[in-house]
Amino acid sequence: MKPTVIILLLLSSLPAINTPAQVEKPATGIRDVLQSIAVNNKELRMNDYQSLIVRSQYAAMNALPDPAVSYTRQYGNKEGLGINGELIASQAFDFPTLYIERDKLSRSKSQSLDLRQAELRRQILLNAQEICLDLIMLRQEQALLEQRLANAGQLDDMYAKRLEKGDATRLETNKIRLELLNVKTEVKRNAIAEEDKLKELTALNGGIPVAFDSKDYEQLQAPVSFEELCNEASSVDPGLRALRSEQSVARQALRVSRAGWLPQLELGYQLNTVTGGERFNGFLVGLSIPVFSNRQKVRQARAETIYSELRYDDAAIRNENELRQLYRRSAALEESMSEYKQLLEGQNNLSLANKALESGRISMIEYFVEVASFYDSLQNYIRLENDYQKTSARMLKHRL
Repeated sequence: MKPTVIILLLLSSLPAINTPAQVEKPATGIRDVLQSIAVNNKELRMNDYQSLIVRSQYAAMNALPDPAVSYTRQYGNKEGLGINGELIASQAFDFPTLYIERDKLSRSKSQSLDLRQAELRRQILLNAQEICLDLIMLRQEQALLEQRLANAGQLDDMYAKRLEKGDATRLETNKIRLELLNVKTEVKRNAIAEEDKLKELTALNGGIPVAFDSKDYEQLQAPVSFEELCNEASSVDPGLRALRSEQSVARQALRVSRAGWLPQLELGYQLNTVTGGERFNGFLVGLSIPVFSNRQKVRQARAETIYSELRYDDAAIRNENELRQLYRRSAALEESMSEYKQLLEGQNNLSLANKALESGRISMIEYFVEVASFYDSLQNYIRLENDYQKTSARMLKHRL
């Protein structure tokens, strides 16, 4: 059976895929967003069909060659020789052992493709998860900017009245208005950034809008020790499992190549006819020994086996190093967050600074220094928590 026919048959056996309607979905959390993307992502669906093509190619390797039929008609150039005819129908096939090894190779490759699909899914979902975490950060920053905008608006109103009474200078009023303009600009930039992130989610969701409106991070369940993290990741990580599977594929391909030294057989039927009605028929038996065609295939398969083993070892070392770095970074960020929380909780620096400015206990310059320090601290904490969440997401990506 030809590869093209096999592909068409496999495609026809797939269940019908309904294209989702392009409608807004109800508000969801991160897990719901990831589940939606896992179903609707175009790259994942495209890779499904790419895997199907590769599977069909491996299945075609084990198909029998097409049968051959030939007929020869011979005429004599002398009187009395008459007409001779010859009909030959034959079927070639490999040694049975080779079919068994090829079937094992096809099944190993199918398992490897499934794991590669799982790895691609994890990469796409991790990207989507980081976008969701950035959206939460942007919304927290937006709330902070709105608070800062409201405070700047109150100051602008207060100093406009003071300016009319002569209790404030034009320089002070202009400084407040410049602060108000800067905050308005930051609010617009933040809104645009949030809109861009939502468009990225829509693209990952196959063009279907995602109504993700969360403003708080979900609780993390991080491993208690690095050893626990390594054991968990190495056992379920689809990337490492795919590399282990590809080792099996390479070893099985080597066995197939070695079995390729076995001879190819041919069986058939032959019929000869001559003038006068005489007929001669019998069986056709052929044998083809791969003396030259298989020499380089075994060498190539052996090299691919060694390459797959080295590739797995290298990936395992790099994964462990990456996990160690992420684990240490996560612990350091968590410690910094705790220090910020202890410092910021219970403080009301903005309210105290406003009262001090209204009463004249501090100057405008002192006020802006105090307020800038307060907002910078809150901004640093928001971004620090986002960094911690994204670092933890990368560290625990094998759970996706």
